[in-house]
Amino acid sequence: MTALRLAHALETGALALPEGRIAVFAPRVGDMLPFGPDVAQVITGGKPERDYFAERGYDCQRVPSGAFAAALVLVPRSRERARGLIATAAALGCPVLVEGNRTDGIDGLLRDLKSRVAGLENVSKAHGRVIWFDAGADLADWAKAALPRQVGPWWTVPGAFSADGPDPGSEALLAALPQLKGRVADLGAGWGFLAAGVLAASPAVRELHLIEADADALDCARRNLSDPRASFHWADALRPLPGAPFDVVVSNPPFHTTRAADPGLGRAFLEAAARSLTPQGTLWLVANRHLPYESALSEAFIGVETLPGTPAFKIIRASRPKRRR
Repeated sequence: MTALRLAHALETGALALPEGRIAVFAPRVGDMLPFGPDVAQVITGGKPERDYFAERGYDCQRVPSGAFAAALVLVPRSRERARGLIATAAALGCPVLVEGNRTDGIDGLLRDLKSRVAGLENVSKAHGRVIWFDAGADLADWAKAALPRQVGPWWTVPGAFSADGPDPGSEALLAALPQLKGRVADLGAGWGFLAAGVLAASPAVRELHLIEADADALDCARRNLSDPRASFHWADALRPLPGAPFDVVVSNPPFHTTRAADPGLGRAFLEAAARSLTPQGTLWLVANRHLPYESALSEAFIGVETLPGTPAFKIIRASRPKRRR
């Protein structure tokens, strides 16, 4: 996404924005925003996104600060999270613009908004659309529905991975793990289910570092884990990892950031794990059976073993990372 539909609407005169600051919610790495750093404040809880836009001079915050002439929401793939961002933007008291792909649910959001807001307009272009509406909309119920919530004993948040409860892949990995010891990292820890299981089962673990890029999910992990051995890091797993090197890394890595699968993201996690381990360290990994990780693991580790797992998930143990020049 590059905010191309908004840029088109501005260029053709279909939409005119008031002068002043623009709050931009949830842009993705690589997005080309139609507003420069002198105008826009980027609102994101994603660490890779924050780093990307901060390096380009943007003021980046988790929550908007100050007054704004307009707000732009770039639609994430979670409907509840998208609604929550739109509600937060509407609460700023300025006109709101919403842009997204059809595959990310923009047409459903248009239907949802038609009965809720005044001055609603939209333009369709390039397999998506941009929507805008007047200031003054009350969407407090959407904001409330996007807040962290309890699912059984766990705190989760809409938009986080496996927000409705423990992921079967993480459960399969926990069932396959031996007793772990030393310094451990959970790479892509989410709201902390896997890390909590490791701490409960392995008293010889001295430290467990939860590394997660989604700040909202990491906040939930802090509520779910009270073990003093746990440390929490809001970090991009594809950059140098805080706390490294580790004796063990456990991971249920993501394989998409949009609705489209991207196995390259999972492979990047494997390479990051290899870089962060001690010379005798071990990676324990769970993955969907169709994901082609074995070749990447063989390039990064001396020993690679696939364990039985479940019909849906494979468990892989990779040991002794290869040191590259």
